Amino acid sequence: MILGDVFPANLEAEGLKMMKRLICVFVMAVAVLFVCAAGGKSDRAGQTGGPAANAGASPDNAAVNTSYAFGVYLGSKSNIDKTGVSVDYDAVAQGFRDALGKTPRISEEEAIALINTALAEAKQKKAADNKQKEIEFLAQNGKKAGVQTTASGLQYEVLVQGNGAKPHASDTVEVYYEGTYLDGTLFSRTDEQQKTSQIPLNRVFPGWSEGMQLMNTGSTYTFYIPSALAYGEKGREDALVPPNATLIITVELKSIVK
Repeated sequence: MILGDVFPANLEAEGLKMMKRLICVFVMAVAVLFVCAAGGKSDRAGQTGGPAANAGASPDNAAVNTSYAFGVYLGSKSNIDKTGVSVDYDAVAQGFRDALGKTPRISEEEAIALINTALAEAKQKKAADNKQKEIEFLAQNGKKAGVQTTASGLQYEVLVQGNGAKPHASDTVEVYYEGTYLDGTLFSRTDEQQKTSQIPLNRVFPGWSEGMQLMNTGSTYTFYIPSALAYGEKGREDALVPPNATLIITVELKSIVK
């Protein structure tokens, strides 16, 4: 993933589109992942284990495997666990069966409205939690030896000091970088096969651009970027950047692209 191309500064339109897709995939994935399994418990009483354990047990085995495959695929694409929404899967199963039987107790429009509300509330809670963690982290991190803080609130640490030219805001730079969240989760890094990434500094979020302009070519810095200088309280839904996410990016500035 390359920050310059995949993480542009203007995210609002992409975020709205992603919310609609997320709702659709959320409903489909939960249904396939858990309804088939829940229904299967009563239809195949006494069986244990997954499709491999049941291989050859009945003529329905192919259908079981196919259903399981749908669940694995949609589950891997849904990112339901990233939404923060608390889900009762027994209720999901009942709603799915009711919809198939044409007897749901709420309409499709009401269902979408409830899901929208749940997603929004989960996002607000996540944003508040992340903001508090950010405040505590930056307060402690800023006291560490070697960590410097700019007027904007960007924190950085010099790991290797080069002596080459510094880039300007309009430049494209060639870098190696790795970015994580506060919990250490990797969110982006230079492609290992390409070895470096080219980043146009006028296409990325403010903290990333500001930090790069502090560096001499040949340097390696670690940036601690407050959410206000990255993706703010909205985050980035299509790239699964949480709201109020603090970013930690270690960057080696290879060259300024001419």
